[in-house]
Amino acid sequence: MTSTQVGKNTGDTVPGATPEEGYERGLGSRQVQMIAIGGAIGVGLFLGAGANIAKAGPSLILMYALAGVIVFFIMRALGELLLYRPVSGSFAEYAREFLGPFFGFVTGWTYWLMWIVTGMAELTAAAIYVNFWFPAIPQWVSALVFLVALFIANLISVKIFGEIEFWFSMIKVTAIIGMIVIGLGVVTFGFSQAGDTASVTNLWAFDGIFPKGIGSSLMTLQGVMFAYLAVELVGVTAGESENPEKTLPKAINTLPWRIIVFYVGALSVILMVVKWTEFQPGVSPFVAAFAKIGIPAGAAIVNFVVLTAALSSCNSGMYSTGRMLRDLAANSEAPKMLGRLSSTKTPAVGITLSVALMGIGVVLNYVVPEKAFAYVTSVATAAGIWTWLMILVSHIRYRRAVVAGRLPASSFPAPGGTVCSWIAVVFLTMVTVMIAIDPDSRVSLYVGAGWALCLAVGWAVLKSRNPQVAERTVTGEPPLGSAGSPRD
Repeated sequence: MTSTQVGKNTGDTVPGATPEEGYERGLGSRQVQMIAIGGAIGVGLFLGAGANIAKAGPSLILMYALAGVIVFFIMRALGELLLYRPVSGSFAEYAREFLGPFFGFVTGWTYWLMWIVTGMAELTAAAIYVNFWFPAIPQWVSALVFLVALFIANLISVKIFGEIEFWFSMIKVTAIIGMIVIGLGVVTFGFSQAGDTASVTNLWAFDGIFPKGIGSSLMTLQGVMFAYLAVELVGVTAGESENPEKTLPKAINTLPWRIIVFYVGALSVILMVVKWTEFQPGVSPFVAAFAKIGIPAGAAIVNFVVLTAALSSCNSGMYSTGRMLRDLAANSEAPKMLGRLSSTKTPAVGITLSVALMGIGVVLNYVVPEKAFAYVTSVATAAGIWTWLMILVSHIRYRRAVVAGRLPASSFPAPGGTVCSWIAVVFLTMVTVMIAIDPDSRVSLYVGAGWALCLAVGWAVLKSRNPQVAERTVTGEPPLGSAGSPRD
């Protein structure tokens, strides 16, 4: 199906087979499920929700629910592709197969960029969180320790990565469920310092559900979508899951429940306990809620949870960037050495390159203003939207080929066929327009334009050195002129 194969002994990529060969299928169902859950709970929820509540009030709950529906459409489209052909390259591989090699090249490198910039921000954020307890420790020391520790863990084996991510996700899940239970207890029984003011009516009592208008609420969607970034990480694990035919559908089908509980449920309870008018940008809504309830160690508990969320994101970034670089190398779209596997069956060279660039980000964050974090998240969101669009368009092209009888049907078809994918495409286009309207987020489009120019130049150089890279035809499409037959 693809143009490369992994050498049995060296781990090099050679023409002829799939880039996921050579990986260890070391991720069990327990780990894949938690990776999927952890991908839906990040710093965007723990920290970013505070600013969005100040902008939109209680309507933010509806924005998370709306975005959650779209994310589910995206994941079901991805699930259908994964069960058609589970590969570690995932999004880039499907873009390459159904849209052409150029789109695979762009998607692979763009997803890699998304995790590099996210890793830069998360690593620095983790060091700042450590200063909460140990202000005497220099920020660069904490950042370096975390960077080296996660780097070593990712080099050892995929099982170690899976186990770390399992426990990081367990901490986040436990914290949110605990917040929901305590919050419901406060609202129902009136105990704690917040008991006198906590009420379900707080969701509409202060200027209604849309206190600042629907337009202001819609403008929060870009921040909401950032909170959902990494939910697609489960697709990257496909090539290393023990039983992808069973674990992946289960992980994807439970996504609505995760969204309902961890986003809609948690925010609803928080806004019942604390009036939306009391939230401020830059303050975690979870910290504010614990402080209002009067739990003595609330701030420290939330700080620990947010620290694990940052480290979880950085850990995922190291994992996914190494796999994406190997997929690019396997298709002659990146240096061949990035396709090598270590003796522990990890893409060590690709991980090392990515970690080195994340380390540069730690140094850079000493000299950039705080607004750089907002810029980084907007760049990551723009890159994530591109990835999601490629998943959706690849799904639409795949379904067209299935209907025409040119490709076999997946065992996990998306409900509604391509209708839901088209709805998601329109929604993501709308979010992109909102990013362009917002002055603070607009910078991501400028960065995106520069990145697109770099990729265009890179593709031109790649074609001049290896014309065969651009000659591969699209799977499931009829032969066009002299382009040759579709790939198998």
